[in-house]
Amino acid sequence: MDQAEEERGNRKVKKGIVVSTKMQKTVVVKVERTLRHPKYGKVITRAKKYYAHNESAPLKEGDEVQIMETRPMSKLKRWRVVA
Repeated sequence: MDQAEEERGNRKVKKGIVVSTKMQKTVVVKVERTLRHPKYGKVITRAKKYYAHNESAPLKEGDEVQIMETRPMSKLKRWRVVA
């Protein structure tokens, strides 16, 4: 991240795996998080898919990427690929 990105404020950054690259300039990233079940205490995994803007890096399915929160770019895109 360059200095201009650091001055913008606190933007959320998530790490996930690319699951689809079929759109132009957009990738679908699956982000998994683990949490403890509130009643039973078992550790469970929850996953969510995010649409992320990707203009430069040639990505393929299975790549691990970092995505950062950004302005709304379309109906569903609110994230962009950082690395």
